[in-house]
Amino acid sequence: MKKVYMSLAAFLMASAAIAQESSVTKTFWDDPINDPMMPVYAVSTMVFIVLVLVLAVALYMVRIVNILIEQSEKDKAAQEGRVYVPRPSFWGRLSQKLNDSVPVSQEEDIDLGHNFDGIRELDNHLPPWWKWLFYGTIGWGAVYLVVYHISASFPLSIGEYDREIALAHEQAEKRKASQPAVVIDENALKYTADAAIIAKGKSVFVGNNCGTCHRADGGGNTIGPNLTDEFWIHGGGIKNVFSTIKNGAVEKGMPAWGKSMSSEDVRNVAFYVMSLQGTKPANGKAPQGDKYIPEKEAVAVDSVKTQASL
Repeated sequence: MKKVYMSLAAFLMASAAIAQESSVTKTFWDDPINDPMMPVYAVSTMVFIVLVLVLAVALYMVRIVNILIEQSEKDKAAQEGRVYVPRPSFWGRLSQKLNDSVPVSQEEDIDLGHNFDGIRELDNHLPPWWKWLFYGTIGWGAVYLVVYHISASFPLSIGEYDREIALAHEQAEKRKASQPAVVIDENALKYTADAAIIAKGKSVFVGNNCGTCHRADGGGNTIGPNLTDEFWIHGGGIKNVFSTIKNGAVEKGMPAWGKSMSSEDVRNVAFYVMSLQGTKPANGKAPQGDKYIPEKEAVAVDSVKTQASL
């Protein structure tokens, strides 16, 4: 038997060494059959199953022994002509010890003589486990008072809250420092067909409820106007579009997105809206507002008029 144990131990140690030396990055579940630790897991599983079976058999044998002892005591009581009183079980004895309760046969000894409607008052004591639990809470209260209120060895709940808030602010400041926000100069803003900015703006436009009122293609619906034509309610051009998105138009149901979006996101959405000019989506909403003429076009028209007048 000793040789068997030594062989099993050597086998397990060899398997573990092989597993440590292996440089394969695959996990056990990728190829369990060829995994170096498969023998170890298999032997461990078998040992566990054997232990469970041994425990089950042991419990069954104990049960059989108790049945035989009980039958023997019944036969002995019958031979002696007395009533068989079964012995309390292990759990019954444990419950008796923990609760310190008086058996039903001895309740007369603790009867206080008060009887109402067949209900008697007995002088039962509190269970020991309950009393020790109560004493434990008193001891814990004393320790808590000294540690948290007198010596201040640990912070109170408000102290922990303040510390967590300070830590959160510190982490937020570090994150802002590592990712500085893009400063957008609204007065100097000019539109360019930057594909990266337009793509980001489209993502925000579609995912931030803008498409709900204006449609994803900007064609407009019952609430939002058409963003693809030359007519604008609050002025066209990149600066006016940026201002409208940022400040909103609450009276017309347009929220001030600048309160919940960064200036960079507002700029990106404005660029996307400007990129929709002239796309003419199907079933677009009828024009609303005034036609917007860019400043350079206005200058060109004025110059023509001036030349004509000359």
